[in-house]
Amino acid sequence: MNAVVTIVDYGMGNLRSVQKAFESLGARATVTASPAAVRRARRLVLPGVGAFGDAMRELRRRRLVQPLLERIRAGVPFLGVCLGLQLLFETSEESPGARGLGVLAGRVRKIPRHPATLKVPHIGWNQLEPSPKTDCRFLRGVKRGDFVYFVHSYYAEPVDRAVIAAQTTYGRTFPSVVCAGNVAATQFHPEKSQRVGLTILRNYLDAAC
Repeated sequence: MNAVVTIVDYGMGNLRSVQKAFESLGARATVTASPAAVRRARRLVLPGVGAFGDAMRELRRRRLVQPLLERIRAGVPFLGVCLGLQLLFETSEESPGARGLGVLAGRVRKIPRHPATLKVPHIGWNQLEPSPKTDCRFLRGVKRGDFVYFVHSYYAEPVDRAVIAAQTTYGRTFPSVVCAGNVAATQFHPEKSQRVGLTILRNYLDAAC
C-alpha cells in the first residue's frame, strides 16, 4: 500500500503509536506540526490525549486550525482519535468558553459518576454497537459486540444523531464512532484496539484511495 497519511502534531497525543499502527498496514505515516504540510495533506489524522481547551489553544498557537478546516472542507479523508473526535464539536464542559473546530454541531459532556461505583475516566475494553442504519465505510467488517480500548472522561453529544455510526455503553450510552461524509472519528483508540482497531484504520486507508 502506498498510502500517505499526515498525522497532526499539536503537542498532545500518542503520535508514535498511531504512526506505528498505520505503518504496520503498509502506509507511509508522517507526523507534522507544519501548517503548509497540513495544507498539502491527502489524508489527515488528528489524534489527541488531554484537555479540550489546551488542545484548541495549541492548534491555534501553531496556526493549524485553518489548514485543518480547509482540508476537511476540500473533502480530504479525515480521522479523529479520542480527543480528536471531541475537537470536531463546538464546545466542551471540560473547558468552558473554549471553542472547538465546529465541524460537527454539538457539545462534549462529562461522563457522570452514576452509579456510584462507575469509575471515571473510562479506561479499558468495551463493546461497540454499530448503528443498524449506518453506512459508515470506516466500520466495514466491524461487528456488534466487538471490543475496543477506551481512555476518556468526556463524550460527544451531537445535535444531529445521524452522525453517530456506533455507540458504547458505560453508565450511559455515548457515541463511540461518528461519521459524516469524509469525516470520521473514534472515541476509543484504534491503534490500541488490536484486530478491530486495525480493521478501522485499514478501512480509512482504503476509503482514502
